[in-house]
Amino acid sequence: MLASFEVAGELPAGALAVRLVAEGPAPFTAATSLPEHLAASRGFRGKEGDSLVLEGPGGLEALVGVGPAGDFGLPEARRAGATAVRARGTERAIAIDLRGVVSGEPARLAQAVTEGAAGASYRFEAYKSSRESNDLERVVLVVGEGEQAATEEGIGWGRAIAEAVNFARDLSNRAPTDLTPSEFARMASELAGSTGLVAEVMEKDRIVAERLGGLLGVGRGSDEDPRLVRLSYEPDASVARSGPDGRLPTVVLVGKGITFDSGGLSLKPPEGMIGMKGDMGGAAAVVAAISACRALKVGVRVVAIAPTTENMPSGKAIKPGDVLKIRNGKTIEVLNTDAEGRLVLADGLSLAVEEEPDAIVDVATLTGAVVVALGRKVAGVMGNDSAVVGGIEAASERAGEPFWRLPLPRAYRKEIDSEIADIKNVGRARQAGSLIAGLVLEEFVSDRPWAHLDIAGVSETEEDAFEYRRGATAFGVRTLVEFLRGFEAVGEAGRLADHVKVG
Repeated sequence: MLASFEVAGELPAGALAVRLVAEGPAPFTAATSLPEHLAASRGFRGKEGDSLVLEGPGGLEALVGVGPAGDFGLPEARRAGATAVRARGTERAIAIDLRGVVSGEPARLAQAVTEGAAGASYRFEAYKSSRESNDLERVVLVVGEGEQAATEEGIGWGRAIAEAVNFARDLSNRAPTDLTPSEFARMASELAGSTGLVAEVMEKDRIVAERLGGLLGVGRGSDEDPRLVRLSYEPDASVARSGPDGRLPTVVLVGKGITFDSGGLSLKPPEGMIGMKGDMGGAAAVVAAISACRALKVGVRVVAIAPTTENMPSGKAIKPGDVLKIRNGKTIEVLNTDAEGRLVLADGLSLAVEEEPDAIVDVATLTGAVVVALGRKVAGVMGNDSAVVGGIEAASERAGEPFWRLPLPRAYRKEIDSEIADIKNVGRARQAGSLIAGLVLEEFVSDRPWAHLDIAGVSETEEDAFEYRRGATAFGVRTLVEFLRGFEAVGEAGRLADHVKVG
């Protein structure tokens, strides 16, 4: 449950006063009542993430460092909100003083601070026998005259995004025996009903009828039947944005939903299975992102597709050397059953193409190779359209979720040629694994503008830092939301020019 968020023109009584301070000798906001030398003597310098709680004339006050004032933007505001929550100790109410913060976007500033505060206060305690009792109950944003209405609006945006992020975290943190494909579908449908979306769930018989051979193949070794979840959002007429051809633009999100990945017959080692309950992080991200669309008045049509299954070994499981036929008719030779995400995404992307969208974005915890390349703080993005990839990059900057653009080299395409099928699901061992996976996915997007987000390295964290708690991060939800909010199709129907506006 999120804390309540309010707006005020002055610091209220009964709440821990939080003041933002820039690195260096000058205060960032209205001057603190605490002597500067006292703060400095305690080691506080205003560096980002620093905090200090001291007794001031009006009671306890917390100083939160934001780094150099000239660098302060939306990502820094988000981290400041998170640091304020972490500095509160057992205080149940905090008041963050935003007066004096230089920003031409008070609504966006409030959104970012709200996201950070809500993210840092998140806890997943479903399996604990005892729970923490000092929940954050109230957050007040103190702003200057003339900024209160915009701040209220920004808080509403931030709450909608935070609720989506926390829903995705809850899904990814659940035990795999509890979050089966059928339970994922149930929770996604329930979320759809509460956020003004239309939900459709394909069960096994329908999946067979729809010729989703990749999803069926991966799910064959499990006792749990697969599901395919499709959620759709239609904007209200008052906010709908038509493209140049008079048509309402459509964006399709596709998420990998492997609720547990053992590797199948290409079995992972025991340590490799730890964390594989989160292999549905891409599906969680797209379901969560679309759930925020109505609250944020997104002006384009959005569809989210989540092919969901377990990848398990058994006598029924697909074997290395098997060939699967995907929805669009192409065949894939499976040489490694642990490269299963691209198989279920192939069906999801094929369905996405049939929506005749202006853009497709898929999200997946797809490759260990992206972790080797980019570590655990940066995700990879690649695609066939510079406008869509650039739009993701721009959205990620505002969202505070760093992505790095990776190529799809034509010279590597021959690495997935198969002697007995159209393509194979892996290339050469330990060579360009993330790029090869992207090339496999590209086979199923036709000529539609498309971006692929590989979040394998960033979908979970082992440390508490800013808005993240140990466990699932829901990385990608904020970026998708920003992308959808600013999406505009331009040029010919079904195509994009070289820009996607975000803001």
